[in-house]
Amino acid sequence: MSGALLILLGVLLLGGILSGAPVSFVLIGVPTLIAFLGATFGHFDLGFLAAFPSRAFGIMTNDVFLSVPLFVLMGGLLEKSDIAKRMMLTAGALFGDREGGMAYAVVIVGALLAASTGVIGASIFMLGLIAMPAMLQAGYSKSLASGVICASGSLGQIIPPSILLILLTDQISSAYQAGRRSAGEWAVEPVSVGDLFAGAFIPGLLLVALYILYVFFMSKRRPDTCPPVVMRDEAGNRTRPDLKEVTYSLVLPLLLIVIVLGSILGGIATATESAALGAAGALVMTAMDRPGVPRWRLAVMLAVLPAAIALVLVKFAGGAQAGPLAAAFGTVALVFLCVGTLTALAQELRHGGVWAVSVDTASMVAMLTLIVLGATMLSLVFRGLHGEAMVEDFLHGLPGGNMTAVLVVMAIIFLLGFVIEYVEIIFIVVPIAGPPLMAAGVDPVWFAILISMNLQISFLTPPFGYALFYFRRVAPASVQTIDIYRGILPFILLQIVALAIVVLVPGLATWLPDAIYH
Repeated sequence: MSGALLILLGVLLLGGILSGAPVSFVLIGVPTLIAFLGATFGHFDLGFLAAFPSRAFGIMTNDVFLSVPLFVLMGGLLEKSDIAKRMMLTAGALFGDREGGMAYAVVIVGALLAASTGVIGASIFMLGLIAMPAMLQAGYSKSLASGVICASGSLGQIIPPSILLILLTDQISSAYQAGRRSAGEWAVEPVSVGDLFAGAFIPGLLLVALYILYVFFMSKRRPDTCPPVVMRDEAGNRTRPDLKEVTYSLVLPLLLIVIVLGSILGGIATATESAALGAAGALVMTAMDRPGVPRWRLAVMLAVLPAAIALVLVKFAGGAQAGPLAAAFGTVALVFLCVGTLTALAQELRHGGVWAVSVDTASMVAMLTLIVLGATMLSLVFRGLHGEAMVEDFLHGLPGGNMTAVLVVMAIIFLLGFVIEYVEIIFIVVPIAGPPLMAAGVDPVWFAILISMNLQISFLTPPFGYALFYFRRVAPASVQTIDIYRGILPFILLQIVALAIVVLVPGLATWLPDAIYH
């Protein structure tokens, strides 16, 4: 009877999701219905549902989950400003006047946007609106231009600080601890955000390198598909960025990325603390970008950057325990940081879009919260119907051991990526398939990175890849859907190659976390 209820649960979940109903309501409502149906026939203990309030409270107070709104706010602030646009124009002016140069600029800016905003739809929109017309006007192949923009704009799925990795951390950590406890190991260290960020660093760079190598190959094999592009301003004059423009457009965002990721990877700050620094930095950069800002206000806001660096250094030295001099230095830096941030906030509340970005952030976080709560209910009901034991028996019964089991789970995730978004996949699949794999000895960081790379592939795969729909909305009418599909196929193959490399060489995902934290 439990097996029949599990099948009914799966059918109703799939039907509810495909019906267009809010996924969070489906994830909460369907398991609840199945739980009461099972209890009616004596095949489900309603005591499992009694654990839901404590589980929900635990999620809401989880430090990892608390960093999500701040990272979303950071990305929203940068996305709404002209900073991303200037990054593209400056990189285009630097690299565009050579064969394949504009494509190189798109890949580099896509990686920078991934590490600063992580908003994939916005990245694709921006790259499509700015780079695509210039590339087509210069004679770029429609397919190559479409493919490089879609692939580069989707790097936010794997390059930290990815929201996907943050959400994945909590689920992987819980699955790892549950799996190791079932294997008889009780002293289990949790998986941290820093572990996954460090684990994704090399695979993310691997993808960027593969994209650049492909563009280089095309520039040598078929130079007619990616000719030089001369960037011009609105007056038609060729743009040549000077040192000040390069610093303002590329170096400052890069410094923000270094502060945020460096403080996490170095173990200096928690994910929430780093996200707060990132949100403050994004707010200040957006405020400084406004025309007509008084010089004194610019100076006050500019002091935020060295103040943030000083605070990171003080904490690295041991904080207040490092001595009275370090405490005084940190206090002064904190004052400058707060004054500059409050100055930027006051300006943006009067003249900017910080309120609209905050509303969008609240809406997104509310949606994520409901999905997380729904997935928690699903996990409880699935466990109450003995689904975990069935999954464990199935995975352990596969020939080939752990590798076959991991590949089967990857195939399921890839197929689910066609119909539901990555958030639901994370909170549905990992709690179910994760514990038995972790019990069998699968490395949690390696498994998490494989999931994130897999979901990035499904994000690009025709005909349902979200990146393709984002790009279609901004692509010129002359670019047909078949051009987009042709252009994205080589990059899908490159992603599969990168995934296969990480499968065969797990050290690419596990070496850096081990080197930093162990």
